[in-house]
Amino acid sequence: MHFRGPRNKDGVDMALLEQWREKAYNEELGKDQLQRLWGDYFQEEKEIYAQLLKSPDEVVKGTVKDLAEKYGVSIMTMTGFLDGINDSLKEPNPIEEMEEDTEVNLGFEKALLYKNMVAAEADWLYNLEEWNDIFDEGTRKALYKEQKSSTTIVKEAKIYPNDPCPCGSGKKYKKCCGRKQA
Repeated sequence: MHFRGPRNKDGVDMALLEQWREKAYNEELGKDQLQRLWGDYFQEEKEIYAQLLKSPDEVVKGTVKDLAEKYGVSIMTMTGFLDGINDSLKEPNPIEEMEEDTEVNLGFEKALLYKNMVAAEADWLYNLEEWNDIFDEGTRKALYKEQKSSTTIVKEAKIYPNDPCPCGSGKKYKKCCGRKQA
């Protein structure tokens, strides 16, 4: 049996994603260490996106290890990056069982990536200046608004018994459709 890295509590080799999540969401680390880990990660993530967005139509491909080397980050950082971008890709990567030698791609849908950055409230990403060459300001505002409104819950107005019935009969709600409800 070839051992690639850490094993989980059942003694099974852990895939990269499982290793990343165990490290990045480890509550035993302490607040300061986690903040430092995420601060470093977000800076590296920002630099990778800045490079990717310079050639948004080029599909970057390679193994996880190759991409980590290309962008000058660790395998774990690249794993976290691949986890984050996966929902924005034209062809999702097999992130659950990914190993260092797994072939992956970074071919992203531009509008979807922008909206997913907005959804994640990652202003350091959706405000990258590289977006200016991809979408004009009006398009960026429209995508931002579209994403924000897609997660807004709109409550229906409450109808009270003496309100006009919404069916348009002209009667009070309690004498019309409200009677049917009771």
